[in-house]
Amino acid sequence: MSLTGYAQVATENLDQAMLDKIKQEGLNKSQVMQTAFYLTDVSGPRLSNSVGLRNAEDWAVKKLSSWGLVKAQREAWGTFGQGWEIQKSYLAMTTPYYDQLIAAPKAWTPGTNGPATGQVVLVNATKEEDLPQYAGKLKNRIVITPLTEPMKTSFEPDAKRYTEEDLAKLIAPVAPRTPSPTNTSNEDRIAIYRGRLAFRNHLNEFLQKEGASLVLSYRGGTHGTFFTSNGASYAANAPTALPEFEMSGEDYGRLVRLVEAGIPVNLEFESKTRFQNSDLQGYNVIAEIPGSDKKLKSEIVMLGGHLDSWHTATGATDNAAGCAVMMEAVRILKAVNAKPKRTIRIALWSGEEQGIHGSRNYVKNHFADPATMALKPEHDLVSAYFNLDNGTGKIRGIYTQGNEAINPIFQQWLAPFKDLGATIVTNRNTGGTDHLAFDAVGIPGFQFVQDAIEYGTRTHHTNQDTYERLQADDLKQASVIVASLVYNAANRKEKLPRKPLPQKKDA
Repeated sequence: MSLTGYAQVATENLDQAMLDKIKQEGLNKSQVMQTAFYLTDVSGPRLSNSVGLRNAEDWAVKKLSSWGLVKAQREAWGTFGQGWEIQKSYLAMTTPYYDQLIAAPKAWTPGTNGPATGQVVLVNATKEEDLPQYAGKLKNRIVITPLTEPMKTSFEPDAKRYTEEDLAKLIAPVAPRTPSPTNTSNEDRIAIYRGRLAFRNHLNEFLQKEGASLVLSYRGGTHGTFFTSNGASYAANAPTALPEFEMSGEDYGRLVRLVEAGIPVNLEFESKTRFQNSDLQGYNVIAEIPGSDKKLKSEIVMLGGHLDSWHTATGATDNAAGCAVMMEAVRILKAVNAKPKRTIRIALWSGEEQGIHGSRNYVKNHFADPATMALKPEHDLVSAYFNLDNGTGKIRGIYTQGNEAINPIFQQWLAPFKDLGATIVTNRNTGGTDHLAFDAVGIPGFQFVQDAIEYGTRTHHTNQDTYERLQADDLKQASVIVASLVYNAANRKEKLPRKPLPQKKDA
């Protein structure tokens, strides 16, 4: 919607000279890729509470301090659970012929107590009644289950950017959803999910009781890329689980076809994993640029992204990219000697991949508990929170989360960056990441619209989410836009407008 679509839109007082300095620093003297290198290649995988995440957190604290930010620290947000890391893994087929397989242990699964071998057995079970037929047949066997659907060739490119038509659709009104008798209700979907989870837990108990040695799984992905997840609980008192490898679809499908054809398949394997139990607390990295205005310096503008990742790669697009951009944004502001009136606070969250734990607990500790909506004094001090967590793509606009009053403000703030491709403000909601924690308690929280690049096809939660997938020019562009919007929010005469406070959640 154009600015003319809003009545009596106030003109935002933008410091164009400062915005030009931000653009020049961010585009011509960027350090965003160097930051990304340390968060990925140097720190390694950053599974929540792992050594890799701790290393990245410690490095970020030191780096932010070196740029002149104050109060840089790892701040505990509450109990998370066990950390976990892979120390060694290997999986290969030895008969009917030798071939090393693309695979990795699933997160929080135990190791195999050294090298082992075994024969692959296909277990085709979708309900408890299917399991008794396998009793007594799984001792020291490797369990594989059928493919639920065949792998299909895609004739679409893996990497995509938004077209002008795509962006126009994002700002168009959403058509009301027409009820249909074939649509599954949310309650039914929850029931189906819980049923599948209950059966999965029962299957795991059955396989352990029968003495299986290893489980193989596949969640999606093509051309050697596989999507990853946790195979067991990270809770300190989690029940035991079997060692489990997740695999590329091509290797998994081959094993299934061979076994289904009655051809014996034997594998050799080893998984050595380590649990971190010495500190079960979760931490966020926090640092600030102090406000310069006597009246406004107690107010806060926040920006951030989640620092934790999955374990089969180095979490480059999910979400070292977002963290590197946010760190670069505050570096730019310090480098150009910006003097924000309000305090600017950066936060690098942990535990996002397991349920947005770091940001939700930070909000609960500092601002409000969404369950009760009992507001703490700091709640009124926050003007906005800006988040980045949708890959390496350049920023094309911003979601307002239904905050229509902020639409004309953001349109004016993005106007100087049309030449960089950031053009739209959409009143739509977007989910799945840390801005939701702020929105849930009535604090303006925003996620940017980003070009997808390969996020959904190649990098999001996969074994290919590495430094090579990062787009340097896109991250530079994003850093400039984030720094500028954060600066505008920090120097605006008033805090950004808020939606009505949410109601407390039902017990």
